[in-house]
Parts: sequence; structure tokens; C-alpha cells
Amino acid sequence: MKILLVGRGVIAVAYGWALERAGHEIEFYVRPGRAATYGPAVDLDLLDARRRLRGERVTGRWPVRYRESLEPDHDFDLIVVSVQHYGFAEAMSLLAPRVGNATVLVFNNLWAEQSAAVEALPAGQVAWGFPGAGGGFGDDGVLRAALLPMVFLGTLGEPPTEREQAVRTVMREAGFRIRENTDFRGWLTIHFIQNAGLHTQSLRLGSLAELAGRPRNVREAILATRELLPLAEARGVDLRRHRGDLLPFRAPVWLAAPALAWLFGHFPPMRTVMQAHANPEELRAVCRDTLAEARRLGVPVPRLEAAESYFAA
Repeated sequence: MKILLVGRGVIAVAYGWALERAGHEIEFYVRPGRAATYGPAVDLDLLDARRRLRGERVTGRWPVRYRESLEPDHDFDLIVVSVQHYGFAEAMSLLAPRVGNATVLVFNNLWAEQSAAVEALPAGQVAWGFPGAGGGFGDDGVLRAALLPMVFLGTLGEPPTEREQAVRTVMREAGFRIRENTDFRGWLTIHFIQNAGLHTQSLRLGSLAELAGRPRNVREAILATRELLPLAEARGVDLRRHRGDLLPFRAPVWLAAPALAWLFGHFPPMRTVMQAHANPEELRAVCRDTLAEARRLGVPVPRLEAAESYFAA
């Protein structure tokens, strides 16, 4: 399959590498002038956990191909969009007239209403997903990240289409396990507010790594997330459909906080994600947008409000 990844961010590079290893043809769509800035290869330091629970370390230079323009008659089969949520609308306006016959995998954190966010794309050509990976580019340009074995795919209530099934096949052939959700709108909303709850603490403490192995800090993040659950309900999410995802935030905090702190600090793939994240503006934007929506809907979120000085514009 011929696959185009929009941008050259952490998720695009990590999954582009994995998909190329599975035999697919990979290119990156970047802004004019960026190809020369980036250079012909990406320096990788990946912890690949698709086959081993604790991960296998992969290092080296990965030669990549870029394109700075895209005509509507291109021959890409799949276009993967994974950008910062606050840059998604811009990515859509750039991509919409150039989609051609490709399936577009929205592989993205998203706070906007999903149907409205992709309304410019051709009907029937959108697939929904979310990555199981994370990390960041260091000051030396090296991508340090973890690639987890699970990817999250779903629909907005309908059975997967033929195009969506093709995306699932691609991911399975690349060694990923798939977790399905038929209420992906609700899943994305819950994931977003979980991030906001987590970042009330990570921003206060200075980094995500400060949560690793520190139950007291994780406890406050759990309580902040609990306070945000009514916001998901105010947006029309049925929390009963997401009991498994909410378990760490509804279990007794004396039990959940040490367990999550241990996971963040001692499970190598998660530890890599926590230590390597290098975009604090993304974390601030998640909190700002969540707080703005809570105020718009009149939902009290005292812990998020108390942390506002750490993420205010």
C-alpha cells in the first residue's frame, strides 16, 4: 500500500517506520521548505513493544522521503493525519481538496466534534483511530519514543466500512493489536479529559516524568480527572459504554494511584513516553481547551481551574 503521513511529528515517524518495515511505501507531506530543513533521514531511538512486552530498542538513521505538494490525482491509498489537536483544522483545509481517492485515517487527539472536524473530506473516505505511541524529538534531533503493541480504532456508531476494514488489515499486518470501540466520539472525549487531568499535575511539576513512581502526584491527577467526567457527560457521552477505560479513575484512589505511578515509572515503554515527551505547549493547549469547554457548559472543575496559571495563554 502507498501511504502518505501528514507532517513529520512523533506519531507520523514512529508509525511510518513500522509500516515501512511491513512492506508499505511511505512518504511524508510537509510544508514547503521543510524537507531541506529536516534532511534525508530521521535519527531514531525507539522502544518497539509490538512483540516483546518490555520492548526492543531500535536505533539508527532511517532514510525517508518527503513531498511538499500534493495533486488531487495522486496514487496514495491511505493518508494518515496525526497532528496537534489545535492544528487539525489547518491540516483539513490543506488536505481536503487534495484527498483524491485515498482513505484518510484520522489518527489524532481531537476535542472538536468529529463529524464537523472532517466535514470538508469526501463522505465515506474517513477512518477513525488513535495511536499507542509517544515520545519526543530531543534537542539533538533524535526521536526518542515508544511504540506500544495496541492501536485504537473505532467508528461513530456504524459497522466498519470496506475502507475501514482495509486500515485494520494494514495495522494487523504491521504487528499491531487492535482495540475496537463503536463509540469513538465518546472514547476520544474521555481520552482528552484524561489527558487534561494528568496535565494539571505534569505542568505544575514541570514534566510528565515527575509523575513516574510518585503516587501522591498521580493521586491528584486521578482526582482532577474524576472532576472532569461530568464534562464528558455534558457533551453527551454515555460513560457506561466506557467502563473499562474509566476504571483507573473510578477505582479507590489508594489503589489506583500507586498502580499508575508504578506503571509510569517501571514499565519501560510507558517510562519512555513519560521521559521523552518534549512538547509542553501541547499539554497546555489540552488543559486550556478543556477548561474553556467546562466554562462554556457550566461544569465546575476546581482542580483544573486551580492549575490555570500553568497553562494560561
